[in-house]
Amino acid sequence: MKYPVVEKFISINGEGARAGELAAFIRLKGCNLRCPYCDTKWAYSVDAPAEFISSEELCAFTDGITNVTITGGEPMLYPIGELCEVLIKNGHRVEIETNGSISIGELAKSSYRPVFTLDYKCPSSKMEQKMNIENYKYLMADDTVKFVVSNDSDLIRAAEIIEKNSLTEKCHVYFSPVFGEITAENIVEFMKDNKLNNVRIQLQLHKYIWQPEMRGV
Repeated sequence: MKYPVVEKFISINGEGARAGELAAFIRLKGCNLRCPYCDTKWAYSVDAPAEFISSEELCAFTDGITNVTITGGEPMLYPIGELCEVLIKNGHRVEIETNGSISIGELAKSSYRPVFTLDYKCPSSKMEQKMNIENYKYLMADDTVKFVVSNDSDLIRAAEIIEKNSLTEKCHVYFSPVFGEITAENIVEFMKDNKLNNVRIQLQLHKYIWQPEMRGV
């Protein structure tokens, strides 16, 4: 199968459990959500230029790089099981970055299971009603739930979801600030006040190493 790739590049993981490690990124076109703070709106544009590339060609592109991140847009819009299988068979660690609205069930039960990073869209996203909480029953220890937060209301909602779904007992849990909207200090103080053990704050490294709007990094 060929996938609509709007961007592919080698860089470091800017966030997540392997932040700072080299990774190959494969960004697929399109997204079913419209978060106001999205930093890759260009990737879901109808006229975003995309190259249709096969699983084998993408695997060749990632040669020599262990970590592979499939992102978007929203990669779960496509049947990416074949791509995951080809990559994993060739020794890659595959991570799927997904917005949390689409079921990961089938792929999570696959013999070639990737690691998932699931967003939870908090109130400021205007997309919270789209979240698929059923996904949490498929989580494993290497997976991540990431709460993108803009303000105190987002933090309060995130804490509720973490507790209600016992997320820190299932997987990694991160708070990720919307760049320029909320300070890291604010998040840390909230974590302290609410005794949020086993929750981590993460800053998007690529936005500090390079210009925040730079692509291909």
